[in-house]
Amino acid sequence: MRPKVKPNQKMTTILETVSSPQDIKKLTLAQLKQLASEVRERILTVVSKNGGHLASNLGAVELTLALHLIYDSPTDKIVFDVSHQSYTHKLLTGRGSQFDTLRLHRGISGFTRRQESPHDPFGAGHASTSISAALGLASARDQQGEDYHVIAVIGDGALTGGLAFEGLNNAGTSGKDLLVILNDNSMSISKNVGAFSKYLTDLLTDQTYNKLKAEVWKLTGKLKQASRIRSAVQSLEESVKGFLVPGVIFERLGFRYFGPIDGHNLEQLTKTLKQIKKLKGPILLHVSTIKGKGYKYAEENATHFHGVGAFDKVTGNSNSIKASLSYSAIFGETLVRLAREDPRVVAITAAMTTGTGLAKFAQRYPKRFYDVGIAEQHASTFAAGLAAAGLKPFFAVYSTFLQRALDQAIHDIALQRLPVVFAIDRAGIVGDDGPTHHGCFDLTYLRMIPNTVVIAPKDGEELRDALKFAADWREGPVAIRYPRGSAPDIDIEAEFSGMEVGSWQILRPGEGLVILAVGSMVYPSVAASEILSEQGFRVGVVNCRFVKPLDEKLLSDILSQNKHVLTMEENSLAGGFGSAVSEFSRARSFNCEIHSLGIPDEFIPHGDRNLLLKEMGLDTEGIVNLSLKLLSPQPSKSRVSRQLRLARSRREKTVDE
Repeated sequence: MRPKVKPNQKMTTILETVSSPQDIKKLTLAQLKQLASEVRERILTVVSKNGGHLASNLGAVELTLALHLIYDSPTDKIVFDVSHQSYTHKLLTGRGSQFDTLRLHRGISGFTRRQESPHDPFGAGHASTSISAALGLASARDQQGEDYHVIAVIGDGALTGGLAFEGLNNAGTSGKDLLVILNDNSMSISKNVGAFSKYLTDLLTDQTYNKLKAEVWKLTGKLKQASRIRSAVQSLEESVKGFLVPGVIFERLGFRYFGPIDGHNLEQLTKTLKQIKKLKGPILLHVSTIKGKGYKYAEENATHFHGVGAFDKVTGNSNSIKASLSYSAIFGETLVRLAREDPRVVAITAAMTTGTGLAKFAQRYPKRFYDVGIAEQHASTFAAGLAAAGLKPFFAVYSTFLQRALDQAIHDIALQRLPVVFAIDRAGIVGDDGPTHHGCFDLTYLRMIPNTVVIAPKDGEELRDALKFAADWREGPVAIRYPRGSAPDIDIEAEFSGMEVGSWQILRPGEGLVILAVGSMVYPSVAASEILSEQGFRVGVVNCRFVKPLDEKLLSDILSQNKHVLTMEENSLAGGFGSAVSEFSRARSFNCEIHSLGIPDEFIPHGDRNLLLKEMGLDTEGIVNLSLKLLSPQPSKSRVSRQLRLARSRREKTVDE
């Protein structure tokens, strides 16, 4: 119950009284509905300021409340797939006071994290992992003789991933006590079918029905031809369910299927979950929800409000000012142009049409556009098949998600020298989504694959030229990586400049110290060189746009003529571009000292992209400071700071988050 309010005292909301799931078990249905409303308002307020996943969280409020009402977290394990819908879960499990720090540097994560709370039994960020993880938890429970419930919550989008089907296949045949909740926010269910399925679910989960069924099962076992009678009874139940509900595939996989039911009806949800809790074996509950529920703009445009930056919650308009095109938009515009010139060009995405900049391509060339769902492995081998038949497939994918298709990139594409193009978006530090989404490793794992060309353009113009190069390349796969955010202004319709494979560009000549910069690190390196020149140092900068193959002739000249080389990359130092340069130097016995700046051998937390880069020394100031340690004499810190301030006021063509 709410505490009494004195005159002029602000009323305490129900949400403010909730510090653990136990607190909501004391509330009435009316109070729970009020709590759902307060949770939505809190999520909306915080996400409008911090950015985050809005529509998915607004659609899962009642479902999450019902789960915490019926089950006892953290003893019972609730595993959220992707976990981009876990904000309500965080608010109910003791993180309400920290919720304003959501996705901020050193604040709470936008996803579940084992290190953050005992109520997060399994961390996530990528899709389709929940069923396999939940089965692992259930199997460990049984092996260790423990007693708790395990629930996996997975959306219909994540169910398109192959890993989800692998998990379903294994879990269904395991016989383990496990509940999978399919949160379906796109399937349209007519009133009649919905009414029948509701009635059938109420019947089949009812305690009396299941007790009677168990008694009949026991009785038929004593009769002659018991197996035939039991088979007939089971077939009758499955036939009725198959006629009325869309869950036959799950039944065939070994699950008892219930639903679909209204995922916003708290009373029905709690009643169904309470009855299911008593049942044994693998069970799948299908709930139907509305993505963006309760916020008009998110309901009307769930795709836009799936993951958003800060916005005005009154109007729904973004707060960000985009002065120039994003790299994703430049990719999309350029691919439309390439497709206009070459009918063999096709585009593939793994459920990221808008995020990767392919919306215009999909509209202009619908028969040459393929959205395969959240299935990066399939997308890669599908692209290989297209290439084997003579087409030129461009697979647009976030760096963090391409990791899931490493075997396909090696076995199905590079081994056969198929000309597939990986357009790798969000390479490097992505900011607020954190370690599950930072694209820190693509240069490392792509560099080791034979027959593969790897390009990291420095800006939008070079991205256009790299895409043109890739469209014309026939010797094998090409991977082009580019960062999140806006690129320096370009003429999107300008003529392409030629790009020779393995060619680098000297942007600033130097002596003694040369900076070999890759992609997003080129402009900060040029700015650092300008500052250092004002201190009397002539530091060279080279745009190392081809990470594989290296420009061996130019690199040999640099290593033989300079005392120091500094490599710069927005990628893991382990096995990255700096490693490639060191390997090259050692193999040829150069005496040049090689120093490297990049992402250290650790998982980088979430936070503002520019702040994270600064902490790692991957900004102009960090480059200047390291360069000064390598050069002498060193000027005063105050003078360096003054030069940095002057440089900031003169530039910025630097990429902005």
